[in-house]
Amino acid sequence: MSSDPTRSPETNSDSEERIKRFLATASHDLQSPLRHIAMYAELLLDDLEETLDGEQLQSLRMIMEKAQTAQRLTKALMSLAGGTPQVTPEEIDLQALAENVWGELTDETAVGEATLASNSLPSIRTDPALFGLVLRHLLTNALMYRSEAAPHVAIAAEREGTDWFIRISDNGAGIDPAYRERIFEPFWKLPKPGTVQGAGLGLTTAREFLTALGGDISLEHSDESGSRFIIRLPIA
Repeated sequence: MSSDPTRSPETNSDSEERIKRFLATASHDLQSPLRHIAMYAELLLDDLEETLDGEQLQSLRMIMEKAQTAQRLTKALMSLAGGTPQVTPEEIDLQALAENVWGELTDETAVGEATLASNSLPSIRTDPALFGLVLRHLLTNALMYRSEAAPHVAIAAEREGTDWFIRISDNGAGIDPAYRERIFEPFWKLPKPGTVQGAGLGLTTAREFLTALGGDISLEHSDESGSRFIIRLPIA
């Protein structure tokens, strides 16, 4: 943040407008390459299906499915930036979704000693692309802001009235009380020496997506033993 005393502080509306422009531009620019990746993967499947072994076919199908998922997500992001969120709810296996996102992240970050506890999570009805990205942001933070111990994340869900409450706990370094009111601010990043920081939009977009899904997110607890976020999602 600039230390120039003559510079007017950015208002919430200014920040929201910047986020919308960022999401719209990035999503629009990604649509064409994603469409081509999915198209060429489908063409390869059609042409080579009889010559590839099972593992190769699975890898090619995975490329096509991931590209199609990313296409749906970027369309949802563009609609979110335009003020009319495009939400496509369906029944999803939360256990399978959490394990899938966790597997992708641990492969990407090469944190082999990280563990996830998420047994017997329920099926929920929500938009899988948007909610999957919410999980990705939270689990990424748990792996990034780790303590000296091997990362451990626990996910639990319970039904209360007309809502699901999904708690995601980690054993990370915790969040300094001075920063707890700022973690959802756009473009603000939790200080972590020695790492390359992202755009500072992870928790901000997670909250925006959950708002579009009719839910919300908050930091329920944080100390030197770790942090716990709580997600509320409507059951129907």
